[in-house]
Amino acid sequence: MKKVTCTAPVNIAVIKYWGKRDEALILPINSSLSVTLHQDQLKTTTSVAASREFTEDRMWLNGKEDDIRHPRLQSCLREIRRLARKRRGDAGDDGFSRILGYKVHICSVNNFPTAAGLASSAAGYACLVYTLAKLYGVEGELSEIARQGSGSACRSMYGGFVQWVMGEREDGKDSLAQQVEPETHWPELRILILVASAEKKHVGSTAGMQTSVQTSPLLKLRAQSVVPERMAEMIESIRQRDFEAFGQLTMKDSNQFHATCLDTYPPIFYLNHVSQRVISMVHRYNAHYGQTKVAYSFDAGPNAVIFTLEQTVNEFVEVVKRCFPPESNGDPFLKGLPVSPAPLPQKLLSAVECDPCPGGVRYTIVTQPGPGPVPLQDLNLDLLGSDGLPKQSA
Repeated sequence: MKKVTCTAPVNIAVIKYWGKRDEALILPINSSLSVTLHQDQLKTTTSVAASREFTEDRMWLNGKEDDIRHPRLQSCLREIRRLARKRRGDAGDDGFSRILGYKVHICSVNNFPTAAGLASSAAGYACLVYTLAKLYGVEGELSEIARQGSGSACRSMYGGFVQWVMGEREDGKDSLAQQVEPETHWPELRILILVASAEKKHVGSTAGMQTSVQTSPLLKLRAQSVVPERMAEMIESIRQRDFEAFGQLTMKDSNQFHATCLDTYPPIFYLNHVSQRVISMVHRYNAHYGQTKVAYSFDAGPNAVIFTLEQTVNEFVEVVKRCFPPESNGDPFLKGLPVSPAPLPQKLLSAVECDPCPGGVRYTIVTQPGPGPVPLQDLNLDLLGSDGLPKQSA
């Protein structure tokens, strides 16, 4: 039995992807750009084993056996195996050809809520493709294959700041992810995830996109007239580490994405009352200082992703606690990077004054930009045991 375990990161789009021009190949109607989050706080771990003893391909996700026949998963398996056969055939490696004939067992776990608008499919498919590539010895460009599992997964193949170039070819060969800057480029940048709900969202991203493409005139305008200019502006703001420009663009693009969801018929509501309170809180905080010190972004779910700089984290977390008093249920309200208590000046308190919403934010994850997928060297962290089945701890 040959076994490989890897981890892969979540990414959060600051210029959003919403809508496909080709459903089968997952080709987007516009380019997008994201920040890869650090795996110390959010990651998917995947173990893949191949053995001649296995009688069928099998998969387990977060402790439960899942349907490995899912078309997108099969597409990733098929493409990685095809590349492996081609490259191994060229190299004349008979030993590797034998492994290609074996069935595989796949076990994957997320250390964050799945299907709650926190890009779990992006991390999951990026990790699957990367781990399969390591198992079969496939090297080189993998974002095209990850894209066929989940569109945004292609961006999780790289660390730091990543653009997904929509491409123009019908076969999708030029619809790839590219790193704009590495995770070390902007060391002061911090990301706070305010988890308002860990529940599975009511309208999945795939179904939501299909309806938006069919019914939203705003979506077409956005893709053709708005996003190309925003992509150029966003890349420049990242390269210059200009948080004012970065923050404003991030919020405007999030707002427009959710406006297209409302412009969809019937409308799609991913934001809830807590999301709206967070938006109001951020704008009041920035207005107090007369500059953009924090910025929000919401994917297809109610959880807020807050971008800010390191020196603002302590104070802003105190503001969050005032507006959304933590419920004492035994779970820590703050997870991830350390946060220190900070005094709140009376003028700031008056500026952000709100009706407290206890428990509206269940917990907050504090993180920073991080690297792309990595193989795990510690065999004790494998999710599959020597029998090729999930370990009890997984």
